[in-house]
Amino acid sequence: MSNVLRLAIVDPNDSTRNALKTMLLGMDTVWLEAECSRYEYFADVISQTHPDIGVVALDSNTAKGLELVEKLGQASPDCAIIVIASTTDGQVILQAMRAGAKEFLSIPLKLQDVLDALGRISERKFGKGESKARGSTVIAVAGATGGVGTTSLSVNLGCALAKDPKKSAALIDLDLCLGDADVFLDSIPDYTLVDVSQNVSRLDFSLLKRSLTKHSSGLYLLPRPVQMEDMALITPDDLQRVIGLMKATFSHLVIDLSKGYTANDMVALQMANHILLVTQLDLPCLRNVVRLLTSFKENKELSEKIKIVINRAGLDTGAITLKKAQETIGREIFWQIPNDYRTMVEVRNNGVPLIEQAPKAAVTQSILGLAEALTGIKKEGADAEAAPAADAKAAKSGLFSFWPAKGK
Repeated sequence: MSNVLRLAIVDPNDSTRNALKTMLLGMDTVWLEAECSRYEYFADVISQTHPDIGVVALDSNTAKGLELVEKLGQASPDCAIIVIASTTDGQVILQAMRAGAKEFLSIPLKLQDVLDALGRISERKFGKGESKARGSTVIAVAGATGGVGTTSLSVNLGCALAKDPKKSAALIDLDLCLGDADVFLDSIPDYTLVDVSQNVSRLDFSLLKRSLTKHSSGLYLLPRPVQMEDMALITPDDLQRVIGLMKATFSHLVIDLSKGYTANDMVALQMANHILLVTQLDLPCLRNVVRLLTSFKENKELSEKIKIVINRAGLDTGAITLKKAQETIGREIFWQIPNDYRTMVEVRNNGVPLIEQAPKAAVTQSILGLAEALTGIKKEGADAEAAPAADAKAAKSGLFSFWPAKGK
């Protein structure tokens, strides 16, 4: 993604350096390019990595830190320097600004102060309005059980997002054991999630994109490992950094989760803006939806991001109605995707996404509408005004009274 600020940090104090790293990790518009624990090495780090911002902590040695700020101002004038220190001494602040610092922040750092400082630097570098740094939208696609169509939705939603030339979209296949997003896109990737996770600290935006597989639709794919034994090499910490780098590179990121709700899946859920919980209108699926919602209820932030998506709507009309399903799970259905078995089999076997194989099909229009509902991307065609979920005709009376309903 354009207009992301790349940072390098120098701080001999591990605790304050790690606190700043943790804070930066949650920001979509910055990427930590490098970190250093020695003042004398930092000028070389800056000259090799060319970050937009250099953060210099003064507490370990104020004199050396100020000398470094002045040196960086002369050697790397394009790198904006932010000085951080616990002191409130006006003389030290004045010396730092005279040495070339663009911002001075007090330790302990406050999130809003850091955001404001980054915003001012971003505005000076990129300007105001449309060119200003932007965030990324992360969509995690989870299933109530296996076989409900999460990969089909993930791949085709990703392609729908990538169709907008003003956007950039990528897909991570996080089903590390049996993921097949590459098959849906008829791709033979050169690199996988293992390769990127093992080298994430050495990647920049350009190298990352070269490590991904680009589909003709414009969607970038990061597939699951080739060998099953490589699954253990992908740790939650590594995955968090991979997602962070991809958030800083792409405007939209879709993550196809496994069905195991593993530690890696939970990282993706925590970092997502939207969680699409995909289900069908049958008893096993809806029972699992209730179980999952109950488990996630303890985490309010996670629970509020969940959106229920009914896939293959109309497959068994009259068995379990939409109205009864909503009463059972205790919340509204966010979206319905119509059943179109023949079209979905064709696109899967041909390795061609819906927007290329069947652009006018109802299932394609529904997924384009879902993309619009999540991100504001406009869909085209005669069905552009189609309603999202709670259709009055779908809420007819039916069986399922044996399953106890839960109130909202």
